[in-house]
Amino acid sequence: MRIYYRGPDAVVTSELFVVRRGSPPGRFVIRDLRDVGIAPGPPDGVRLSVVVPPAAAATLVAAAAVSAAGGVLVGVVIAVSAAGAGLACAVVRQHRPRRWELRATYRDREVILYTSTDARVFHQVSRALRRALENERPPYADREAAAA
Repeated sequence: MRIYYRGPDAVVTSELFVVRRGSPPGRFVIRDLRDVGIAPGPPDGVRLSVVVPPAAAATLVAAAAVSAAGGVLVGVVIAVSAAGAGLACAVVRQHRPRRWELRATYRDREVILYTSTDARVFHQVSRALRRALENERPPYADREAAAA
């Protein structure tokens, strides 16, 4: 059995693709993998849709309360502060690490084989899997079939 990649999170051999850590862990037989491809996944981290609605609601309530009490300037300051917080959330969202996914068909079922936000490790694992898949293919019976 030939080993193409061995790391803390995955092992790729000539017979198996084993995910030790991460989402989802599992064991996959190389010869049963079809249509293997790389796809970008959603970025990791806090979603903007979770942060913005409560912040906007709190801002509106605070601005309304301050405006009703006569503090128009304070209401404007609160609104501007909320806009700045929203902008900060948008910037944070843009700088979250991208998650990459290895997807395939395994025994007639669509699966996510491996995910990572570390581009270097992800490409090492995907390259090792590609090599294992290439070496799994049966050789041509003769040279004429290869030329055709």
